[in-house]
Amino acid sequence: MPNRLAVSGGQPFNRQALKTWLASPRGKRLLALEERELSRVLPNLFGRHCLQIGNWGDGQLLASADMLHRAVLGTLIDSLGDAQAVTQPDALPIMERSVDAVLLPHTLEFSPSPHNLLREVNRILSDRGRLMILGFNPWSLWGLRRVLGMGTRAFPPGARFHSAGRLADWLELLDFEITELRRFGVGFPWTEARTAGEPFTVASLAMPLAEGYLIVAKKRVIPMSMVTRLPRAQVKQLVGRALGGIAATPAVTPDLNTPAE
Repeated sequence: MPNRLAVSGGQPFNRQALKTWLASPRGKRLLALEERELSRVLPNLFGRHCLQIGNWGDGQLLASADMLHRAVLGTLIDSLGDAQAVTQPDALPIMERSVDAVLLPHTLEFSPSPHNLLREVNRILSDRGRLMILGFNPWSLWGLRRVLGMGTRAFPPGARFHSAGRLADWLELLDFEITELRRFGVGFPWTEARTAGEPFTVASLAMPLAEGYLIVAKKRVIPMSMVTRLPRAQVKQLVGRALGGIAATPAVTPDLNTPAE
């Protein structure tokens, strides 16, 4: 079923329209900024397998990952050239706990079932795995255009924006712990990227209006230890201790069957 949202020119939205926007000056600035933000995080991750789910950035977002295997798992057939494979995002053909890091570059916003996608990511991530999410802020000017009925001129058409707070709630239900929330933008307001929790400045007032954000989360691992059987406690002679170490002589019960003398 074709998407009813349209891009500039009145044409129905498709993947080619998205690539056209990414090739625009603003799209190039956004991709460059996202690559720069990921280059701070990816080199610090350890493991063997790093996976990107979703066709975004032509496979260049994982370039700074220092891992043995890097792969892009696409979600659209018409963009097979950008990915090694194409699959349904809510049914990943990957073994359980076999991936050390997963990147979702705006994948949740184009997914019809973002909750199922996050559950699949939780399934394939190792116990110490990391999850990175690139998203668009619904409270930015791009998001407000949709509220004002200007969605056909806002980017990206067809996407459903999720706030960082909502994603934090979803990740909390899946036992993820957010280690970093960083906001950035390519339009108004023109401020440098900032991480949540940094010292307050005047620029902090404009951060809730930034277009994009990066969430880095890790799986919570409950440490397990072998519990051995505790030895049975020894019974102490409380009566003997009360009498100064002399045990009381037990009373002799007379035998009623023995005839009296």
